[in-house]
Amino acid sequence: MKIFLKNYMLFLVAASLVLIPVEFLAAKTSTQKSSYTTHTKQSVKKAKRKKTRYQRARARKARLKLRRVALAKQRAIDLGEHYDGSSMPQLASSKVLVVNQNTGEVKYAKNTNTPSPIASITKLMTAMVVLDSQQSLDEIIYISEDDVDTIKGTRSRLPVGTSLSRADMLQLALMSSENRAAYALASNYPGGRDAFVKAMNTKALSLGLMNTRFAEPTGLMYQNVSTAEDLYRLVSAAHQYPTIRYATTAASYAVYINGREKPVEFRNTNSLVRGGEWDIGLSKTGFINEAGRCLVMQATLAGEPMIVVFLDAAGTNKRTGDANRVRKWLEYNYQADMLMVDGAVLQPTLVMSDSIYEN
Repeated sequence: MKIFLKNYMLFLVAASLVLIPVEFLAAKTSTQKSSYTTHTKQSVKKAKRKKTRYQRARARKARLKLRRVALAKQRAIDLGEHYDGSSMPQLASSKVLVVNQNTGEVKYAKNTNTPSPIASITKLMTAMVVLDSQQSLDEIIYISEDDVDTIKGTRSRLPVGTSLSRADMLQLALMSSENRAAYALASNYPGGRDAFVKAMNTKALSLGLMNTRFAEPTGLMYQNVSTAEDLYRLVSAAHQYPTIRYATTAASYAVYINGREKPVEFRNTNSLVRGGEWDIGLSKTGFINEAGRCLVMQATLAGEPMIVVFLDAAGTNKRTGDANRVRKWLEYNYQADMLMVDGAVLQPTLVMSDSIYEN
């Protein structure tokens, strides 16, 4: 019996020694299988996420491409690139006046007696008042804290303390519409800024600008108002000043600021001037929210000197496009000498008369 029990115990020990590796291997295999399954699932999920990201990236690129194409098409429309001049131009500006400078003939007119804010077109009057004062253009004047825009909060590349000649300040105010430069010109006028604004309004009356008022020298305030007819007279007067003609038709201008080693280059705000394809004798752009995008120019169109006024366009490209459309229209029809007001052909009428027509 003892021998039997002893043998039985040995059998159990031997059996357990045999079964333990089997169970261990089974457990190990089960763990590996579970790990493999988890890894596979993770790989599948990772692959799906990668595919999703790829599809989203492709969709995003496709949307961006469509948007770029749409923007390019709209830009071409705004700039009048597809207009050939054979039909009446559809202009985006709400007030328009195009006049032959030699004859005074109205070529195109739209809401010309409606007063509206004129933004930085104001600076043409600012320049005339400065030049009329006969102050030295070589005198050095400074940008002060009082010259910082607190009306619209616009930025400037002329930091407080900048010292430039009056000629440089005038150049930057006209060409790149630097508000601080315009303020500095007014602040250094005899009697200060109040006297300067008074001189602006006096000059306006002397030019017959009966619907024009100025509240400050930059155009940042919407209280600076005029009409397309008055601005025709204003541009005509400003065109008589060689300094204004030169400043407004320069594509760029560089000045040294506060002892910097390299000059700071400023650009003309009118892309038509920068492009160099137009024969422009005077140019000024303007923008504040209340005025929209504005543009006045003296330019040669269809071989004739013209003064053009565009007020309250919805975008920079649209005001430039209006100029392009008017140019193409005049060049296409220059032999017919067509005159048009709001879609109706007119007989030649002098713009300097008391009233061009009833709006």
